[in-house]
Amino acid sequence: MRIQKNVTMKEVSPRDGLQNEHRVLATHDKVALVDMLSQSGLPYIEVGSFTSPKWIPALADTTEVLQRIHRHPDVVYAVLIPNLRGLQRVLETDIDEVSVFISASETHNLKNVNQSVDGSLAIYREVVKEALSCGKTVRGYVSMVFGCPYEGKVPVESMFRITDKLFALGI
Repeated sequence: MRIQKNVTMKEVSPRDGLQNEHRVLATHDKVALVDMLSQSGLPYIEVGSFTSPKWIPALADTTEVLQRIHRHPDVVYAVLIPNLRGLQRVLETDIDEVSVFISASETHNLKNVNQSVDGSLAIYREVVKEALSCGKTVRGYVSMVFGCPYEGKVPVESMFRITDKLFALGI
């Protein structure tokens, strides 16, 4: 596994923070949040996701948010995507980077995205290939590396196996 020699702050609250709120924040408030974060000096902001609005209704307006924000030239803007359909939506916007996500826990991955870990990796093989060919960079999340609410302890080898496969895809 490759280990980076530097650290970059990546702000994900417009996506990760807002997706779990009980109240859906208005689009103009999300735009204001991203615009303020853009002025803060952060180099990276994950604005939203192109997941199904059925599963994450709080982020159904990600396209509109992206259209209305004031982009700062020194900020990388990203979104989270689960599949090729999400990538198609990305390609209709002005986004710099896409993020894909997978769990080190088989049970969590099944409950989170209704796919096995290997099934998710197969989907990402196509997603990453297409994203890279369109000039996008791709970042990968690996969840549940320190433990799983369903399985308990997750073997560290699981995380290494998944990260090695993600790196091999070009992430």
